[in-house]
Amino acid sequence: MKRNEMLFVVIPAYNEEENIPNLLSSWYPELQVCMGENGDFRLIIINDGSTDKTYDILQELKATYDKIIPVTKINGGHGSAVLYGYRYAIENGADWIFQTDSDGQTNPMEFARFWEKRKQYDAILGNREVRGDGQGRKFVENVVCFLLRLFFGVKVKDANAPFRLMRAELVNKYIGKLPQDFNIPNIMFTTYFTYFRENILFLPISFKPREKGTNTINPQKIMRIGWKAVGDFQRLRREMND
Repeated sequence: MKRNEMLFVVIPAYNEEENIPNLLSSWYPELQVCMGENGDFRLIIINDGSTDKTYDILQELKATYDKIIPVTKINGGHGSAVLYGYRYAIENGADWIFQTDSDGQTNPMEFARFWEKRKQYDAILGNREVRGDGQGRKFVENVVCFLLRLFFGVKVKDANAPFRLMRAELVNKYIGKLPQDFNIPNIMFTTYFTYFRENILFLPISFKPREKGTNTINPQKIMRIGWKAVGDFQRLRREMND
């Protein structure tokens, strides 16, 4: 008898005590409906060294939401938390991995369209046609897409959207190419999927401003990440076909 499909939802969180309760109250019932009787899911929420009560709140909410798995780690940034979650999902039997963020910018109601497409594609990636987080962030995304075209020869609609459904075996195929603490893994997964012509689809998604809390990514940090990314892209391009 074929077992039910297992979905692991990977959500990094850093100082999101104000957003966590709403995150779970909005995402949890939507996942229950989408998975139905033929699937199961787990919500892995990675507390990336928060200095507030994020992890304490997650522990308390386990009594209400029995499919959440709160894990905590030393702060290493968004990228390292995402990779931690991906590896956890792969090691624990995920068939599918979905990644989103904990800041309330994505819409749970849009997940169903992605889940419905899973029989046709190995990865369905969000495309933020309208950015609710400001023109500055849209400019950064445009620069990233330009660099990917320059270094890797790939043209993508949105390289880094935190709304992506991927077969676990596809993630596992490429995750070993990245350093364990790589700070922009989703950008490189999008690049690998496109460069190696994997069976993927970009779907439009909405993207609203952060609901509560403080955005820890400031212009100076973006510049540091961007400068490092240029060096990373050069190295990863040389290693592309290894």
